[in-house]
Amino acid sequence: PESLGPPSELIHVRRSERTTRAPNRLCLNMKVEHDEVGDLEEPANYKTIMLDPDKRYCNDFSMDRIVDWAEMEVEQHGGPSQHLQKTNQAKEKVSHNETNGVEASTSSVNSDYNSELDSDGDLYMIQIRPIPDAIGKLSLFTELYLDSNKLKGHIPSSLGNCKELTVLNLDDNKLSGNIPEQLLLLPSLTNFLSLERNSLSGSIPTEIKNLKMLSYLDLSYNNLSSTVTGSLGECISLSELYFSSNIFQGITPSSLSLLRALKVLDVSQNNLSGKIPHFLDKWKFIEFLNLSFNDFDGEVLVTGVFANASVFSVLGNNRLCGGFVTLELPKCKENGNERFLKVSYNELLKATDGFSSTNLIAEGGFSSVYKGILNSDDDEFVLVKVLYLQNQGARKSFLAECEAWRNIRHRNLLKIITSCLSVDFQSNYFKALVYEYMPNGSVHDWLHSSANTLKLNLLQRVNILNDVATALDYLHNRCQTTIVHGDLKPSNILLDADMVAHVGDFGLARLLGTDLNQNSSTEVKGTIGYAPPEYGTRNEMTCSGDVYSFGILLLELTTGKKPTDDMFIEGLSTHKFASIALPDHVLDVIDDDAIVLQSTEGDTKEVEECLVATIKIGVSYSVDSPPERMKIEIVISELQRILDVLQNI
Repeated sequence: PESLGPPSELIHVRRSERTTRAPNRLCLNMKVEHDEVGDLEEPANYKTIMLDPDKRYCNDFSMDRIVDWAEMEVEQHGGPSQHLQKTNQAKEKVSHNETNGVEASTSSVNSDYNSELDSDGDLYMIQIRPIPDAIGKLSLFTELYLDSNKLKGHIPSSLGNCKELTVLNLDDNKLSGNIPEQLLLLPSLTNFLSLERNSLSGSIPTEIKNLKMLSYLDLSYNNLSSTVTGSLGECISLSELYFSSNIFQGITPSSLSLLRALKVLDVSQNNLSGKIPHFLDKWKFIEFLNLSFNDFDGEVLVTGVFANASVFSVLGNNRLCGGFVTLELPKCKENGNERFLKVSYNELLKATDGFSSTNLIAEGGFSSVYKGILNSDDDEFVLVKVLYLQNQGARKSFLAECEAWRNIRHRNLLKIITSCLSVDFQSNYFKALVYEYMPNGSVHDWLHSSANTLKLNLLQRVNILNDVATALDYLHNRCQTTIVHGDLKPSNILLDADMVAHVGDFGLARLLGTDLNQNSSTEVKGTIGYAPPEYGTRNEMTCSGDVYSFGILLLELTTGKKPTDDMFIEGLSTHKFASIALPDHVLDVIDDDAIVLQSTEGDTKEVEECLVATIKIGVSYSVDSPPERMKIEIVISELQRILDVLQNI
């Protein structure tokens, strides 16, 4: 209705189902004062509208006359005649004739401004090619919408003078040239910046780092090239980021890992290459990830967003492998020719300060583990695992571990750096493996060490379980040769700086279908309390045995009780202890350090429901009968569901 306008503030009427034209007065949403624009021949109270080029309705943005833009009035019969007039030039009337009682224009004013009429004499397309530099004089703009207007030319750098601008939408035009650096120096640009579907070229300016509060950025469907600037990582408030359908190349910068608030990331249809960055599956709020039609290679992750095939796409990356079966990607091939650069005994001796007891982290039946600095230039610690070659089984343990590491690569497995096969100063054989250092130690330390004053909360514990389950799923189902870990327990699960769990110690590992799966009746199989009961009566190590160990690990993480705790006597075990608490007495068996009940009754109920669901998993995985144990891949979706609840409490 005509009575609706003119409004005092911007009104959006987008993608509606209107069947009649919007009244002209509705389009008059702001007034430009004389001193903001500069000297004009007449007062700057002329009404200016822009029409949707497709539907002939008011476009999202309309403004009063400014320098070098057209004054456009469109009235029906009975009002002023239709005309287009260019500002700061002599007024030029358009010829008119009467058609069915409606005044109709039959020509355009000049080559810069084109308009056409439909059969009823209504103006239905206005094409304004350049965005004038004078637009920068409108310093009080807060929102500017010029999308879908077939604008040509460059984006004026004078937009950098619009110091109050929070929203800028220039998408679906024919703009070309570079993105002006001045535009990216606006700290006010916090809500929305869309430049998609134009012909912009060049690279993303490093000045993008100044938009630290921007929440939405769309640069899709342009001709932007070069590498993706690492400066994007400083736009830490981004929740949606799109730069699909450009010509970007190279690897994804690691600085994007700082965009932890991202819900949507679309980098599809570029020439990006390299491995899929590991930080992508750490983002907690990501709802959709599109990596399709690039040149990524290597293994597709199976955690975080990659655990749900409906919320990410990797189509068109023909060198990818692995991932969940639903992706229908080939299995990753082992690289049998890869060899690690070996180090000498003397280098390891120096790195660990002579294998000093102050650097000793852990001791086991076959080895000792030290921390040390292998490269004095970077001061980064490594883990050095020294084998007790004089102990029975140590040599075979070393062989098993080397063979296992030759076949596996996964973010939740401890990363091997190098190895050492040498002799010491007494001419004794010396063997060692060097691993990536894990600064947060082992899960065992967090649960049971008196020296560790910090404790794991429930969310951290479930995250650790999810990491371990993902690693086991990889070993059992994603490797070219199925691998049984054989000794899953808290001391073999190490935590990095981000508290991500890494499964280590493959000294008892078995590769099914190879000579390394041939056990003797005298060999150690697992650790007491964590090894399944069938290992005591037969030789074969199985994936089902790892599942049992995972169930015991889960119950230890939630109850805080070791399976060898003194309380487990007269037939009571970790499994039975947890089982009898279901479903109404779970809080009675949970480790006090695991949870801090929320202040509201609703949150307390949600926490308890998560605990019940978690304990049920542990009980079902730690049953004595192997056929009754579920496969490890099933637990991942269950744990992810629990994590989703905990993260929103």
